Amino acid sequence: MSQHRSIRAAVLSAGSWGTAVAKILADAGTDVVVHARRDEIADGINRDHRNPGYFPDIELPASLTATTDPAAPLAGADFLVLSIPAQSLRTNLALWAPHIEPHTVIVSLMKGIELGTHLRASEIITEVTGVSANRVAVLSGPNLAGEIMAGQPAAATIACPDEDAARRFQQACHTPYFRPYTSTDVIGCELGGAVKNVIALAVGIGSGMGLGDNATAMLITRGLAETTRLATAMGAHPATLAGLAGLGDLVATCSSPLSRNRTFGTHLGRGLSVEQTTAVTRQTTEGVKSAEAILALARTHDVEMPITEVISALLHEKITLDDAAAALMQRPPKPER
Repeated sequence: MSQHRSIRAAVLSAGSWGTAVAKILADAGTDVVVHARRDEIADGINRDHRNPGYFPDIELPASLTATTDPAAPLAGADFLVLSIPAQSLRTNLALWAPHIEPHTVIVSLMKGIELGTHLRASEIITEVTGVSANRVAVLSGPNLAGEIMAGQPAAATIACPDEDAARRFQQACHTPYFRPYTSTDVIGCELGGAVKNVIALAVGIGSGMGLGDNATAMLITRGLAETTRLATAMGAHPATLAGLAGLGDLVATCSSPLSRNRTFGTHLGRGLSVEQTTAVTRQTTEGVKSAEAILALARTHDVEMPITEVISALLHEKITLDDAAAALMQRPPKPER
């Protein structure tokens, strides 16, 4: 990489997490262009240095620009940062792939599993674009977008099979308030990020039903156990699940009222249907989409995931709220491993 030019990143697209990572990159001195689907979002970022759709009150760095043309940011980009719903990744990426340059490292922010194929985001990226796995990284950790936009401290894990690529992206997004660590365990990072959304739904449901902090602690702890079982069965390192991309992300997503998945679960726990809750929350809630795919992965690898199983059944209206609470509490007692 030339020392005579700054690092360039394209961020697709301008939702809450994409905007937050774009801000981190710009604050770290990286040249950033964001792709926005709507003219008013791109205009707001370029003219007012604000994202009117998600963070109208927070000023963005003047160096951060936006466009509605997805091909434009990809020209000369060192990094392509993908932040779109996991279920629409394949379709969008097929359109963008011809514009991705040979040296560009693709960074996934997605925390979901594709329905039907049961593939992780990094697997979809390599399949659709044909790039090698060494050029695909994932960013994961306890990262609530609202806090990061406010400049509050956070950390994350950047996982890539190529340690040098991970270190380059680490440099591109390291700021006084955002501390990235590197890893080579892509599987562990992606599964930690995907399964925690389902566990957060369970915690939210418990909260909505009036269950206390003991129930929350139980669900987080046993949720981590089933996440680790699946991840290690698929080749992840157990230490990853005890780190930022595992336990860290799980605690933040299950505990914070800023968490979409926990909030979605809280509405369900208060008696709203999935359709009613979707209408109220309006933002992508990856756990709702991914629960079924995660459960299919668990069955493929012969792994027990009782919390995920109950949440998937509840989301598909196969059981009631009371059935769900009973199923989680009435599992046969056995030694804790």
